[in-house]
Formats: sequence, C-alpha cells, structure tokens
Amino acid sequence: MGVFVTFEGIEGSGKTTQIKKAGDYLKEKGVPFVVTGEPGGTPVGNELRKILLDRTALSLSGRTELLLFAADRAQHIKEVIAPALQRGEIVLCDRFSDATIAYQGYGRKQDIKSVREICDFASQSLVPDMTFLFDISADQGLDRVTDRARRAGHVPLEDRFEREHLKFHEIIRSGYLALAEEDSDRFKVIDASRDVAEVHREVCMHLEGLIKR
Repeated sequence: MGVFVTFEGIEGSGKTTQIKKAGDYLKEKGVPFVVTGEPGGTPVGNELRKILLDRTALSLSGRTELLLFAADRAQHIKEVIAPALQRGEIVLCDRFSDATIAYQGYGRKQDIKSVREICDFASQSLVPDMTFLFDISADQGLDRVTDRARRAGHVPLEDRFEREHLKFHEIIRSGYLALAEEDSDRFKVIDASRDVAEVHREVCMHLEGLIKR
C-alpha cells in the first residue's frame, strides 16, 4: 500500500502552493506520487465543484452542502485515491475529511458526530497517514485571498467560501486546531504565516521521514 498525505488549512493558508511544491520535491526524489484535491479530482467531482464553490450557484442548505462534499469524496476515492494507494504511490491530497468536519461541522454548525459518520461512510473509513495543517490567522489568510484575486482580476471573489465573513473563518481555524489536538500523531501543524520557502522546508522534512519509512 502507498502513503496518504493530506493538506489542510483555511482560505489563504498556502496549502495549494505547498502541495504543488511537495509534488516537485517527490519528483526530484524519484518517488511515485499523485497530486489531487477536493472538491474535484474526477469528472463527477468537477461538476460538483461548480455547484459547491460557484458564487452564483443556488443557495444550498447545510445538509445539502455536506452531502455533496461526501458524494465528491466517494467518487474521488474510487477513481483516484484508492487505485494510487494500491499501486504503492504517495497520494498528496488538497483537503479531505478533516476539511468537511471543519467547514460543514464547525463552520456550518452541523452536528459533529453526524458529520464524522457521513465522512466515514463516504471515505470507506480511510484515514490519512499524515495531515499537514497550515495554520494562519483568519484575517491574514483572507488578506492573501483578496490580494491574489485582485492580481488575477477576480474581484469580487468568486468562491462561496472565500466570500464568507471573518468570523466564519475564525471558527473553521479553531475547528482545525481542535482536530489537530485530538490526533496530534497524525497532524503536523505548520506556521503558514512564514515565507513560502521556509514552510516548504518543514514540509519536506516530514515527507523525508515518510519516504525513509
């Protein structure tokens, strides 16, 4: 079996940048790997992503949003994650079940126990071997998001979650930190307020340990 590594964090934490750089690192090492992410990663998932993230989408109830993320994950595991793990590859995944617990559980105030049960069903009880949590204050993260969108000419913001109020993101950050405290062996909490290169070096240090194992 391969190794499953997830990258988590609030908006603007830099996790997407770091997962790409982690892939470059594994490529240099000659280690077989897959970089993927949620929502999306499959044709079905890409259609669900449009519904979940498009700011012009119809209003979704909290339960509907939760179940759409679960459906995306079930398809993602079947088509991408499970086959790669069976091939013995390292899977680097941008968001997984912890994101659902943080966003739909803590953020949308859904019952955490029920959210966990749905995640467990959708993921076939798959748990990452290691999870990087890129931690940053909510206001700093949103500042990064806004700056990035402005440079790309995407103002107003198009992502439904990026457009949420500051308090929502503060709650999600607290949820993530609570999850990390519950499972400190799996989570690697990284100060994401630092320089990109510095954060990358810390990620590589942990990945090197996985490779050696």
